[in-house]
Amino acid sequence: QVRLVESGGGLVQAGGSLRLSCAASGSIFSINAMGWYRQAPGKQRYQRELVAEITPGAGTTYADSVKGRFTISRDNAKNTVYLQMNSLKPEDTAVYYCNYNDYRYNSWGQGTQVTVSS
Repeated sequence: QVRLVESGGGLVQAGGSLRLSCAASGSIFSINAMGWYRQAPGKQRYQRELVAEITPGAGTTYADSVKGRFTISRDNAKNTVYLQMNSLKPEDTAVYYCNYNDYRYNSWGQGTQVTVSS
């Protein structure tokens, strides 16, 4: 199994920044994708949306709503993925979940709350 521990959420004013971190441990496979999803207030688990994803070769994917504001990066030596969030908007308010995916496992973190006040 793969365990994910997230940190870095909090309350910030619109226009501010936050940096999320997610450390993976356990049975890590070298070829994996890690990413961030978010679940907005009132939404169900199946309505989680992909925010950003990064592959081992550092290929990245972003939701259109965060392009130009959020940056995902990874430190393979530390099995850690980061999400730098700038120019935050109230609509970014959500619980952010880290995701790890390889050919064996699809694992989720416990989630970290991000609240952006207007």
